Amino acid sequence: MRREQSSAEAAAIRHEDNGVGEVRTSVLRATFASRLGQTLIGNKYHTAPIKIAKAFPLDGQLGVIVMDVSPGLLSGDRYELEWTAEQHSHVMITNQSYTKVHPSLPNSDSSMQQLFELETDAVVEHMPEPIMLYKEAAFRNDTQVRLQKGSAWLQADVLCPGRTLRGERFDYRSYSNSLTVHYGEELIFSQRQRVVPGSQVITAPGSWDEMTHWATFYMFSDRVNSSHLEQLQEKLDSFEAPEAHKVIGGASMTYRYGVAVSAASTAAWPLQQLMQELWQTARMGLLGKPPLRFLQG
Repeated sequence: MRREQSSAEAAAIRHEDNGVGEVRTSVLRATFASRLGQTLIGNKYHTAPIKIAKAFPLDGQLGVIVMDVSPGLLSGDRYELEWTAEQHSHVMITNQSYTKVHPSLPNSDSSMQQLFELETDAVVEHMPEPIMLYKEAAFRNDTQVRLQKGSAWLQADVLCPGRTLRGERFDYRSYSNSLTVHYGEELIFSQRQRVVPGSQVITAPGSWDEMTHWATFYMFSDRVNSSHLEQLQEKLDSFEAPEAHKVIGGASMTYRYGVAVSAASTAAWPLQQLMQELWQTARMGLLGKPPLRFLQG
């Protein structure tokens, strides 16, 4: 069990000076445990403005909603989230609204760092709302996943190029995204993406072309096999995109124990719908569980 920080320690890590402005670090840590067939929060710790707003049982698993009581990530903000799922626990994690990234000062940025630690036979489904990059935003997003035998980690995310209704399209300064997955001590997946609209030809063929929004769906477990790839590819092929927003996508097996799906469109909501359907397909195919309905209606 990790030692909890004192209030003095928390204050010390929240305010630092990196030479270009104040850096504010906010922390959220939670451990999930399985007790008598139901997953519960074993312990949790947070510093403002992020916290667990609500947790509720969902037929043997736990649903968790994360709240950010600020307007979003401002220049210099650092969010550090650590999730530990103990043996046989099963949790679904989401948030209340879009992750809004505000403009960054010159030579500064904002960032989010997440660590998912899954013990034997634990399941984590991470289904956050889309990321919204405001004009002049600079954002680093880093996710690390550590799996053990029988555990499973699923994630769907959507990236928006700006507030398109205000005419913002790729007006952000930079976006860096990384995902690393370990199975035991072995690195089984590593992905890095860096978008700098001001110095890249975003609309070039083979780049974003006419697309503006990007989505990914990941599923990692030692239980994953080619049949799960086929199920997700079938869902991609049968997805009915709206006439005004074409959706293109593809799925592939990863080096070990995983399936990755990428999709692009010209709006967030068709991709959100696609991610929802892929998630439902994965839940049934990998976990043998029906869709969760609490996010609908």
